[in-house]
Amino acid sequence: MSPVRSEPRQFDTQTDGRDPNLTFVELTWKEGRVEQWIRFGDPVCEERLDPHRRRFGFARGAIFGVNRWAANTYGTVLSRFDIVQAARPGTAIQTLPYLRPGGTLLLSTHGWPKVERVLQAIDTIEALGIDPADASPEYWRHLHNRLTTAQPAHFYTRLQHRAWLKRRSLWL
Repeated sequence: MSPVRSEPRQFDTQTDGRDPNLTFVELTWKEGRVEQWIRFGDPVCEERLDPHRRRFGFARGAIFGVNRWAANTYGTVLSRFDIVQAARPGTAIQTLPYLRPGGTLLLSTHGWPKVERVLQAIDTIEALGIDPADASPEYWRHLHNRLTTAQPAHFYTRLQHRAWLKRRSLWL
């Protein structure tokens, strides 16, 4: 599996991956058939379920990107990218097959051309020295809407990021 940024702690045997304060992402990796991985984000815990499946836990409000790809004998059958904000108490959430209990879907796209545009946007943000998990949720929604309508998206800027950080600091 693709490595994550920092080494998350293993699950506490007392919680066994059922911590109500975490959002869990279960991913499968079968080389060349089903490949799912965390593209960005900082899981606080990780558990290996079997040789092909792992589960990651994310803190409330954390933003992370999940890349999912699948193929059969004839080629790619699924190319999908989701950017999710982990569930917070009292907020509406969407459910996805690999996500428990759910989260706020900031961006969801499928098909290689659109997934490639998302990956390019992530690379551009990283080139600015910004962790994509810290980028403004509004930017991910903007990118989602532009991809949906086949319009060019605006680039994320340092100025936009500074404004987001100041706005976020007022909530903390």
